[in-house]
Amino acid sequence: MDYFLEKVTAFVTRDTEHGPQLLLFEHPVAGIQLPAGTVEEGELHLNAVLREATEETGLHGFSIGQYIGSIDTCLPKDLRFILRTTKVYARPDCQSFDWAEFRRGISVSCHRTKDGYSHVTYEEGDQYPNPNYITYSITGWVPSGILAKCERRYLYHLTYNGDCSEQWSLHCDNHLFHLFWAPLEDLPCIIKCQQEWLDYATKTLGYRFG
Repeated sequence: MDYFLEKVTAFVTRDTEHGPQLLLFEHPVAGIQLPAGTVEEGELHLNAVLREATEETGLHGFSIGQYIGSIDTCLPKDLRFILRTTKVYARPDCQSFDWAEFRRGISVSCHRTKDGYSHVTYEEGDQYPNPNYITYSITGWVPSGILAKCERRYLYHLTYNGDCSEQWSLHCDNHLFHLFWAPLEDLPCIIKCQQEWLDYATKTLGYRFG
C-alpha cells in the first residue's frame, strides 16, 4: 500500500476581449468543478488529462498550455484508493462469491484485513461533500495489494481556441454536467479540494494563466 494513485486536473482557459476565462462545470450533486480524473493503468498523464478534458467537456482540439506541477495528497484515517479495477468478494477468498466490482480510482473505507484481503465499503451520498443520507453502499473483501493511501495529482494548463457556446450540457459518468466559462478574476465557488488545487497552482507555484 505504498503506491500512489495517479490523477490529473485540467485548467482549461480561453482568451476573450474581457480577459481570460476558465472552463468549469456544475455537477448535479457535487458542486462546481474542474475537469479531472484518474490516469488509467499504463497511460501517460499528458494523455490522461487530454482524455479527461474531452470526456467531461465534449470539446476537442485542446492545446497544451503548460504542465504546471504535481501535488501529493494522502487520505485521512482508514480511507483508501482502489488502484486497479477489482472484483469484490463475499469473503477473504478469491473463490468466494464475486458479487460486485470496484473501478480504479474510487475511494473506500477500510475496516479490517485478513489473509491478504481488506474488508472495505464504498458509499455514495445524496450530495457531496455533506450528504443527508447514503443512497448506495457496497461492502466486501478486496486484495490488499490493490489499495493505496495517497494520490499524486498532475496539474495541466490547457487552452481552447475553438468555437463553442457560453454554456452547454453533457452527459458524463451517468450524470448531466452543466458547463460554462467563468472569468478568471471572478470565479464562482468551486468545491473545496479543487479550490485548493487552484490555489496551489497560482499561490504556491506562482503559475499565471493569463
